[in-house]
Amino acid sequence: MYVGLKMLKLGQFPTVTPDSLVIEAEKLMERNRLWMILVVDDGRLVGFVNREDTAEALPSRATSLSRHEINYLLTKLKVKEIMKKDVNIVPPHMEIEECADLMDRENLAGVAVVDRKQKLLGYINRTVMLEVLVEEMGLRLGGSRIAFEVEDRTGVIHEVSGIIARLGMSIISTSTFFHNSRRLVVFRIMTADPAPVVKELEAVGYRMVGPETFEADWR
Repeated sequence: MYVGLKMLKLGQFPTVTPDSLVIEAEKLMERNRLWMILVVDDGRLVGFVNREDTAEALPSRATSLSRHEINYLLTKLKVKEIMKKDVNIVPPHMEIEECADLMDRENLAGVAVVDRKQKLLGYINRTVMLEVLVEEMGLRLGGSRIAFEVEDRTGVIHEVSGIIARLGMSIISTSTFFHNSRRLVVFRIMTADPAPVVKELEAVGYRMVGPETFEADWR
């Protein structure tokens, strides 16, 4: 899956121009519950401003001024005077998991998606990433979840898939997780009763896991 297929596209999130008023940018962020807003000039991404920037800029320049002077300032202070240019960007062809890793490592709430000419294509944030996780795990498709612990060896997915197929069931999703040095494999299968699958897996040596397996880890 690629970033460009899951990003919020232009029109689905607000932007401002360098000549937009700072007070307008602040109102947009407040109205849309955003921590930052992208600055676009003729379709190209040129920077961003965040809530801290606007909160710091407006009072700091108005502290010793009269009400008339404050109002005048608010009608003149433009985004280009306070915007930052070091925007975190990714290309639309980046794999979604790479983008998630970048956001995690850099502690980013979101990143802009641009083409080779810096044209803004979209924006992807943590909310989108959570939606992708839910989709990839197949949660909203129903079915049942089974999880088991395995050694890190080849052929596991093939073997388990074969068992599920022989029982006449369909696989919704598969995923792998690691807890300490243990490898956990999770299947979501299209059935209301996963007991036959569990029985077959245990018969060939797989160790099934559930919440009770890890109770000691979260105490």
